[in-house]
Amino acid sequence: MIKDLNEQKVKIHKTAFVADSADVIGDIIIGENSSIWYGAVVRGDIENIEIGKYTNIQDNAVVHTETNIPTKIGDYCVIGHNAIIHGCTIGNNTLIGMGAIVLNRAVVGNNCIIGAGTVITEGKVIPDNSMVIGIPGKVVRTVTEEEIISIRNNAIRYSELYKKHID
Repeated sequence: MIKDLNEQKVKIHKTAFVADSADVIGDIIIGENSSIWYGAVVRGDIENIEIGKYTNIQDNAVVHTETNIPTKIGDYCVIGHNAIIHGCTIGNNTLIGMGAIVLNRAVVGNNCIIGAGTVITEGKVIPDNSMVIGIPGKVVRTVTEEEIISIRNNAIRYSELYKKHID
């Protein structure tokens, strides 16, 4: 479902994809070649949500906001299945693993990998090029050049994959 809420309008680039069972509600901007997959919820009913270009929000992920805390997800990001992105900022070319949670006011830098099931606590700042795992999430190493390229390629691959799902 794609739904405006009064003055809060959904703006989806003409090249973006929203699956039939995804819910996109309120003040939301979705960039070019981005995709919102089955069962995902992107709810901009409190503050705005910006999703950059070539970013994918995978199945059953939730993107939401908090009062006075918008959510911004950069370009070429991969938001894994069942992840929760809440009132935070995600830099460009970053992968948020399956089931990971990023909480209010957290800032995840560019070229990061947040491991599956990791929790980024409120207000935590993750530097660029960081691999983070655990509860709470801790930086364990620097992301390699190969991993940075892999994230971007994964994002581009999803921008091609959704074309198979268009009626």
